[in-house]
Amino acid sequence: MTGAAEVRTFVRARGRGRRTWSDRYIALLGAGLLVVVASPAVGRAVSAVPRDVDPGRAGAGLALIALLLAGALALARTLGPVAVSAADAAWLVLSPLARRSVLARTLLILAVVSAVAGAAVGLALLSALGAPDALPLRLVAAVVLGTSWTLGGMATAVLAQASPPWGGRLVAVLVVLVVAAVAAAVMSLGPGQGVLSGIASAPPAAWAGAACASAVVAAVLAGRFWAAVRHMPASAVLDASTRTGDAANALVLDPGALTWIAEDAHWRSRVLRSRAWPPRLRGAAAVAWLDWRRLARRPGRLALIAAAAALPVLAARAGGGTAGALVVLAAGALAVASAGTAGARRDAGDAALARLLGAGPRALLAARAVLPTLLGGSWLTLALAGLDASATGPFWLLGPLCAPALAAGALRLARRRPIEHTMPVVESPFGAVPLGPALWAVAGADIAVLGCLPALAAFAGGVSGPLLAAQSVCGAAVLAAYCAVPRGG
Repeated sequence: MTGAAEVRTFVRARGRGRRTWSDRYIALLGAGLLVVVASPAVGRAVSAVPRDVDPGRAGAGLALIALLLAGALALARTLGPVAVSAADAAWLVLSPLARRSVLARTLLILAVVSAVAGAAVGLALLSALGAPDALPLRLVAAVVLGTSWTLGGMATAVLAQASPPWGGRLVAVLVVLVVAAVAAAVMSLGPGQGVLSGIASAPPAAWAGAACASAVVAAVLAGRFWAAVRHMPASAVLDASTRTGDAANALVLDPGALTWIAEDAHWRSRVLRSRAWPPRLRGAAAVAWLDWRRLARRPGRLALIAAAAALPVLAARAGGGTAGALVVLAAGALAVASAGTAGARRDAGDAALARLLGAGPRALLAARAVLPTLLGGSWLTLALAGLDASATGPFWLLGPLCAPALAAGALRLARRRPIEHTMPVVESPFGAVPLGPALWAVAGADIAVLGCLPALAAFAGGVSGPLLAAQSVCGAAVLAAYCAVPRGG
């Protein structure tokens, strides 16, 4: 029987996309340049590994690593993870060729990506726990641990795609990772610092034993998934390929469409109970009320938003310092505020519903700004209160005052147009930068930063009465100015 490799060779030999020795040389040269560029960064990260054991840093680092692994597994579970190109999905997957040979290229890519990500996770693990002695041995053990975790997680995700019973086991792994993250974060605050110190200062032999055990478990899972790939249902591969293709196209043309893809995937299989329209709501408030109902129907998202308020504290304790905490604060507050802007995204694409209900554009935009103001301000207040517990100064007062600026930035994020790839490429100190994607990326963040300039000054020099007053005026003025021009993106 003809194999998948022979079929692909036959097609390439008679097509225009035939690979030459020059193509292979360029690919090899690109891989070599990537290694050369990444080596100094890896060297600096290894040299920056602390020699002392800090239980607070270790607990926060372990919590962030567990959350990172949980997020990666959840993303793999959502996308597939085994997917092929559109041509292979339309032809090779449905052909009588051996399923394992058809998916070999995809499985190789998944293995390489998991191994590289695992090495990064291992380096992050060593940076969090520290290396009081035997740095080379601990580094090798940490890299083996991280690689085993990522390869084992990817194998579990593939098994979940091939067999429904493994889907429940993957969910159990996600729950265990989240519980472990919460436990590590709680222990870093004091009750379990002795346990964290014992883990970080364990002898190299214990690290080597843990690495060997993790490698054995990962090898067993890899063997199970390699056997399961032979009988993987074609429907699972086709569905994953469709989702991955749609996500890739949206990422290139309009990354904002990824939000619609996620929303549609969530609501498509759910039956919602009808509710009466609130009798006291009229006009723009009635239209904006749908955003509140949509968010209330997803209590899990609200719980996740509330739990994410601890991320800035964990980032600061894990070694990120003030700069890392500020980056997480800014990105998290803007992302949380954007969770209540689904209606604004729909209006940007089609404002027919708002016109049919008689809602004016300015009034409707102002009504839609209430929910992101509440979400962003509440989350930022909680996050700043957590930072205040480990720092000095009533920074939590800035949370409600920054809320209007966050809402304006979130609305601008939601109403962005697709990327304009026809815009020119400009030269910068970092090289050539395409102007279209760059402007798309900063849209929304620019308004939020402009409205939060007094708050940034407060972080740099301390909270004072004049800065609080300036922040209240600046945030409200930015939101009012943005709502006054409803047609602006």
